[in-house]
Amino acid sequence: MDVGDERREIERLVEGRTVLDLMARTVAAYGDRPAYSDQADGRETWRTLTWSELHETGRHLAAALIARGVERGASVAIMATNRIEHVVTDHAALLAGGVPLSVYNTLSPEQISYIAGHAAPQAVFLETMDHLERWRVALAEVASIRLVVGIGEVRLDDERFVAWDDLVSEGRDLTPEAVDDRSGAVRPEDPATVLYTSGTTGDPKGVVLSHANVVYECETTLRRNGADPGNVTLSYLPYAHIAERVLSMYLPPHFGDWHVHLVADPALLVPALIDVRPTQFFGVPRVWEKIRAGLTGMLAQEPDPRRKAAIEDALAVGVEYVESRQVGETTSPGLQQRYDAADAAVLTPIKARLGLDRVTWAGSASAPMPVEVARFFAGLGLAINDIYGMTETCGAATACGPGKFRLGTVGTALAGIELRIADDGEVLMRGPITTSGYHRHPDATAALLDLQGWVHSGDIGAIDGDGFLSIVDRKKELIITSAGKNVSPSNIESLLKESPVVGHALAFGDNRPYVVAVLTLDGEVAPTVARAQGIEFADLADLAAKPAIRAMVQAAVDAANARLSRPEQVKAFELLPTEWTAESEELTPTLKLKRRVVHAKYADVIDRLYGS
Repeated sequence: MDVGDERREIERLVEGRTVLDLMARTVAAYGDRPAYSDQADGRETWRTLTWSELHETGRHLAAALIARGVERGASVAIMATNRIEHVVTDHAALLAGGVPLSVYNTLSPEQISYIAGHAAPQAVFLETMDHLERWRVALAEVASIRLVVGIGEVRLDDERFVAWDDLVSEGRDLTPEAVDDRSGAVRPEDPATVLYTSGTTGDPKGVVLSHANVVYECETTLRRNGADPGNVTLSYLPYAHIAERVLSMYLPPHFGDWHVHLVADPALLVPALIDVRPTQFFGVPRVWEKIRAGLTGMLAQEPDPRRKAAIEDALAVGVEYVESRQVGETTSPGLQQRYDAADAAVLTPIKARLGLDRVTWAGSASAPMPVEVARFFAGLGLAINDIYGMTETCGAATACGPGKFRLGTVGTALAGIELRIADDGEVLMRGPITTSGYHRHPDATAALLDLQGWVHSGDIGAIDGDGFLSIVDRKKELIITSAGKNVSPSNIESLLKESPVVGHALAFGDNRPYVVAVLTLDGEVAPTVARAQGIEFADLADLAAKPAIRAMVQAAVDAANARLSRPEQVKAFELLPTEWTAESEELTPTLKLKRRVVHAKYADVIDRLYGS
């Protein structure tokens, strides 16, 4: 079946449907089954809403929003962690005919004021007093805001303020006709959300995604990856990120029999994994790197040589097994038998310690997945399905999956999606998942979408003979040395981070004679490794100065250089005494590197490396 036929088949299937239709169908079929659970506000046990309870609470909230003057088509802004109230508010905004707008919790007051002025929300939902402080300027200056709703601890002396529970109670006492009228008027072409980029350069841009975009994305994604009845997942990335919205807000009601556990703080991910034991798990590359680093440190401390050898042998079988499942390869009966034995005796117990023993599908997106990290988890028998797309394509445009898997690639185009490489190497995409443009930003829209409807990704890539896409790097981030050599910084950084003690790495060399690197320690693994070796230290800064740790980092640089071409090799580096986080500005909320921020913040360090 060609791309056009695939597209027409899916479009016939989803024709006329909205996100609200997905929810209504799931409520009818699975209403009494658990939908979302959380441990918000410090709960020790999980609280749970069924699909029917979620929908009914959303209707009450929608009724109250309408009664409070929220108009059809108006934005409803939400700044909150991943908790039940966030999901209910999103659903309620749609039921009221509005447009939910999740905002990154780490945005500055200036960025929030810009977004609020640009999107003109009529209602704002806030969870913490920190969120309120970030919104104070916007609340004072943006005239459209007529309702401020406090979730949890938030209180505000303002006539527009109402607590979440009180607003839901208001709606419970109202008649539902207004909600039925509003929700019944929602059409596939209407916005299902507007997602603002995190604004690493310039003002944030609002990506408009329609109900039609979302419904098509759900159907084509499930066709590639599938899901089992009783699917159990974790949600811990911000809902302002398209991957999390698709995976835990849109796909669950599309599939129906799906139970999402909401994790408010990514720092709580590991205990949540062990507690929940999901059947599907998605992690951005940095999450997989952290899990790998911790597990590598644990395995390195295995005192029994025979046990250690057995683990290494089992991991080797796991890699061989996963590689045999790639397109064009075959798993022999003998290899299947060896893998089953290794999995039962060694690999499953290791996965159980991580909470990954029930995982039947694992995925990654948002940034390039280092091949060595993917190979490491292949050793555990986990094929991490790399996914590629953008907010502007409503998430995935390509993906690996059952029968469409190849290590080191981001898979092939999803059903009905066109993919090609421009003359300059840029990845272009087209299909029913692509945005109509940026909210109130025609110039940026024109730069994104050409006249033929192709989305210009800004990424450099290549497509092999079987249609598998590989991403080289961001078009604007390629290093061109003063000798005219083109170098991919992300490739260098991935190799540097293979050392468990290295947390983050930035390679620099644009218009310079050679490449240098700025590195940080892994704040969790490096101290563990140090203690195991009897190294005494006061804090991470002190640890970064220890000769033994610096020798480990030097070894990591040497190992990376041994696998790089001469123009790519790191000639000098500096190990910083600090970590990089979203709060300290070097990372986005989804843990991607903000290169320009690092370049500016550590300009003196970079200059010193060239001076030396």
